[in-house]
Amino acid sequence: MTDESQLQVRPKDGEGSLSLSKARSGLIARGLSDAAILAGPPSPESTDPLSDIRRLADGGDAEAQCKLGCMLCEGPAPQDYAEAVRWFRRAAEQGHTRAQFHLGCRYDIGQGVAQDYAEAARWYRKAADQGHASAQWKLALMYREGHGAPQDYAEAIRWYRKAADQECGNAMFDLGVMFYEGHGVPQDHAEAVRWHRKAADHSGTYGKLTLGNMFYEGHGVPQDYAEAAKWYRKAAEQGHANAQYNLGVLCYHAQGVPQDYVQAHMWMDLAVSVSTGEDQSTYSSGRDAVAAQMTPQQIAEAQRLAREWEPKLPKQGGAQAT
Repeated sequence: MTDESQLQVRPKDGEGSLSLSKARSGLIARGLSDAAILAGPPSPESTDPLSDIRRLADGGDAEAQCKLGCMLCEGPAPQDYAEAVRWFRRAAEQGHTRAQFHLGCRYDIGQGVAQDYAEAARWYRKAADQGHASAQWKLALMYREGHGAPQDYAEAIRWYRKAADQECGNAMFDLGVMFYEGHGVPQDHAEAVRWHRKAADHSGTYGKLTLGNMFYEGHGVPQDYAEAAKWYRKAAEQGHANAQYNLGVLCYHAQGVPQDYVQAHMWMDLAVSVSTGEDQSTYSSGRDAVAAQMTPQQIAEAQRLAREWEPKLPKQGGAQAT
């Protein structure tokens, strides 16, 4: 995860100061979680889904071997990562692209096999060379971080672009970060905004959060609190705690939205409920500062709204990991 930095928000006269929590740009791109990336395809319809798949896998069917590896990771088979790695390897050695990607993931995180970034990069490259978008994104990350390969921003950019060309939202987000930071390309905040907008359109909450930050600060775009609030709201409605807190701050200070203590308290309360550690402490302090300006009836209403709130599920889009 990235470090948290605090961007000071100027309060209105007579009000306490609240600090807008902003996740510093970094190559995390987790609009899609690693769990979703590693998830396997649906199990086949069968009274005993394992028997048919295992029979085909034992017979050398690479697709069945890959499916069996996924089932051993995610069910319905009893979870056995080491056995999953064995089946992924058998399929990967036959050139099966998804199996190569899954095997790279296992080496990357050390699941069912000793962590080995060099092996992860090797298998990602095999899948990436065959056009697997998520493998291309993962290989770019390896070059960006210098894990399993020499750090090489230009090579990272090359693989990010290949994945982004296949509508990989994670790669789009990371390209935005590279342009924002000037790694492998000339620093260009406007181009960063363009890529973050494309990532946001692919349902990624980090892309939406980052766009909100850029509109709030005026980086690559004219400063626009209303536009910042719009993008924070989009990420907040998908359950992103940082965006929920930031939207609450804007509601409190009437920046881009009408001042509304009830909404500010509700969004901050939601952020607190899904956070831990220092983040939770920051969000809790902000919520309590808002509560100090509210009546008991307003606080009760905000708490009711928070209890009844439900996240909006994002539309599916972009390249699939599996």
